[in-house]
Amino acid sequence: MVTMLPFLERLEKAVAKARSQSGLRLTPWPLLILGLALLFLAYLFMPHQVAVALSLALFLAPVWLPLVLLYGAWRLWVILRRSLFIAKQESILLEIKPPRSLDKTPLAMEAVLSGIHLSPGESTWYNKYVQGRVRPWWSLEIVSLEGQVHFFVWTRENFRKLIEAQIYAQYPGAQVLEAPDYTRMLSATPEEWAIWGCDFVHTNKDPIPLKTYVEYGLDKVQKEPEQVDPLANLVEFMGSIGKGEYLWLQLVIRVHKGEKYAGELNAAGKAKTWKDEAKEIVEEMRKKTRTPYLDPTTGKEMPGFPNPTKGESEMMAAIERNVSKLGFDVGARGVYIARPEHFDPININGLVGIFKQFSSETWNGIRPAHWMIEFNDYPWEIGVNRLKNLYRRGLIDAYRRRQYFHEPHAPHDYMIMSTEEIATLFHIPSRAVESPSLSRIQSATTEAPTNLPT
Repeated sequence: MVTMLPFLERLEKAVAKARSQSGLRLTPWPLLILGLALLFLAYLFMPHQVAVALSLALFLAPVWLPLVLLYGAWRLWVILRRSLFIAKQESILLEIKPPRSLDKTPLAMEAVLSGIHLSPGESTWYNKYVQGRVRPWWSLEIVSLEGQVHFFVWTRENFRKLIEAQIYAQYPGAQVLEAPDYTRMLSATPEEWAIWGCDFVHTNKDPIPLKTYVEYGLDKVQKEPEQVDPLANLVEFMGSIGKGEYLWLQLVIRVHKGEKYAGELNAAGKAKTWKDEAKEIVEEMRKKTRTPYLDPTTGKEMPGFPNPTKGESEMMAAIERNVSKLGFDVGARGVYIARPEHFDPININGLVGIFKQFSSETWNGIRPAHWMIEFNDYPWEIGVNRLKNLYRRGLIDAYRRRQYFHEPHAPHDYMIMSTEEIATLFHIPSRAVESPSLSRIQSATTEAPTNLPT
């Protein structure tokens, strides 16, 4: 998340670098002990200065202490009301079964996503802070259950008809059925299962797009031998896992409103969004492409006109196209679960690179972050096994809750994507994807005509 204090961001990067290179984990308790030790040493060498500082802090306590307590109480109140509201919402898991013959491009899924770009519940401060209401979120899931690939959409139950209507409108031959929650069919405890998982984040700034279906030429229906659907790689990999293995992948999405920018304002004094960041990126690129020259009349150096290369022009056009579409906050998460005797470490590498075909060196990409990716298995890490199991339990709980934006699993660092990008990552594969692991409907099913004689 964006922080208002630059030195905290630098500290976070330093801690992450130390953890990566040495395996040193700075948990709160050691830091507290270190701080108290430094305070004690300071008192030994500078007793007068420390005493004056503590006396001043105590003297000003009637000013700062109530503010701290009120802020803490307010934060706890908001979390409590929000948690109560979320707990009351009934949820449902819908499975999408693709038809045998499908010629739709990912543009159809983009239309589905545009239809659910809704944010009711946060219209007033009373709804948001007193009632604890939050705008809805959805979870788009591609799951491999022992090699059988399924497509799911998790949603609040009162949005079921909306989801079904949007899918049937774009995929008339598909079936949308209520399904049992597959995450609850396994105990998924570290004592019984081998578990590895991570979240995914962008490799570049959010407005810079991924390699979408437009770059793959899927914005138009092509002949089957010519079609290159990047989702085929993902489906084939997920279908390759065997008995006793499970691979879960979810995209938790909600309407983008700018919370990631932590209260920053744009030039108009409104909440900053990714569109404002896109303008900043494009303007910075334009400035860098200006070649200074000497004015022959005045002899002064002038900034010159923008002269971008073909690649820079394409990137600026892609950024503007990307943010011109509807935006979602996106939390991506993947989990690999297997019986210990069936656990294959190669599948971890496959999960880490599961979005490689959507990434680009010069534009944007998706990389793993958080959870189990933070462990490097240095032999001198103390208590690492217990900490790993703690992370595994938290990972499974976060996945089951489909939680990414609120407590108890508040966001680490989520992405912002357009409907075009999300539709590239999650869409119903056309018949060009012939993986046997992806079960399809053998024949279309429709209701009986209403004009039949009775």
